[in-house]
Amino acid sequence: MSIRDVYIVDAVRTPIGKFGGALSSVRPDDLAAHVVKALVDRSPDLDPARIDDVYFGDANGAGEDNRDVARMAVLLAGLPTSVPGVTVNRLCGSGLEAVIQAARAVALGDASVAVAGGVESMSRAPWVLQKPERAFPAGHQQLHSTTLGWRMTNPRMPAEWTVSLGEGAELVADKHGLTREAQDAFALASHQKAAEAWAKGLYDGEVVPYPGVELERDECIRDNTSLEALARLKPSFRPDGGTVSAGNASPLNDGAAALLIVDEEGLRATGREPLARIRASAVTGIEPQLFGLGPVEAVRRALEKAGRGFADLTTFELNEAFAAQSLGCLAEWPELDPAVVNPRGGAIAIGHPLGASGARLAGAVAHQLAAAGSGTGLAALCIGVGQGLALVLER
Repeated sequence: MSIRDVYIVDAVRTPIGKFGGALSSVRPDDLAAHVVKALVDRSPDLDPARIDDVYFGDANGAGEDNRDVARMAVLLAGLPTSVPGVTVNRLCGSGLEAVIQAARAVALGDASVAVAGGVESMSRAPWVLQKPERAFPAGHQQLHSTTLGWRMTNPRMPAEWTVSLGEGAELVADKHGLTREAQDAFALASHQKAAEAWAKGLYDGEVVPYPGVELERDECIRDNTSLEALARLKPSFRPDGGTVSAGNASPLNDGAAALLIVDEEGLRATGREPLARIRASAVTGIEPQLFGLGPVEAVRRALEKAGRGFADLTTFELNEAFAAQSLGCLAEWPELDPAVVNPRGGAIAIGHPLGASGARLAGAVAHQLAAAGSGTGLAALCIGVGQGLALVLER
């Protein structure tokens, strides 16, 4: 069986909304449907009935994104009912996992045209109540927030594995001797690069605002923040001596992203030039409390599979879950030129809607390669509970 070449024809995303912000009134299935419809509408020569499957990442799935949000997006977007949809969950890597699964299906000939993406509304993530062990308990019952992090934790899990995400970032800072000042400087650069990219119109070709919502740009970018302002924020997880703050961590967010993925036959059906070609991917595991370093080995393996090295990279979108986590990874890649990392800003400024972020990163790399005309790009994320995921693209 021959392996087919796999292309990204197009990629779109919503502006990323802040927690309780402009997109908080929009259901996640509607966010997903919006980017699916916008993506398909941008390729008018493509018959939507030719879409073999829709893959969507979603890290929560406990609220309005339940019952297979990918299939809900297909139906709400007005695609033919013959188009199926499947939802995948690799926590923060869910959107990129969806892209990889779609690409794998196309490469193996199981699909010729696929849509892949991700969605998350952290604003609308519900509280959940466990069923009691017996009927009509007399005592109080606990509600669990599904917005972020551990809940209903299995008591068999070792305590060191189930620390908060922020404490995990502090552990990475400890491991690599990362100061508060270094983390704040990294965060400031993220905001500055994102603000500059928006001012230059670099996101105009990929961002599709949600109709009826007054949000044209990513909502969490702080154009006028400074090192002094960031330094005034208190540590969020270690009151005494901590280095991780709300200013050098990604915020809670709402948003969606989608990509059109095809083989040669599907490419002809779109009548378009592809943004990039998918070359290789890799996933790895690590100690859960050191999840922030998950991308380190995944990136190395993906590049090796692609026959490329760090020196070949034109652009590298590394998800900024925390400044400490990103800086920890960069410290373990001494061959990498930091100038190619997140040239248009990262998640600290843009936002991190969990299930959508990986798709956003893959789309961003594809658009940047198209703008450059040629090159090799990479998208990678750390993942809670200790995983890393990476994807190599070329043009």
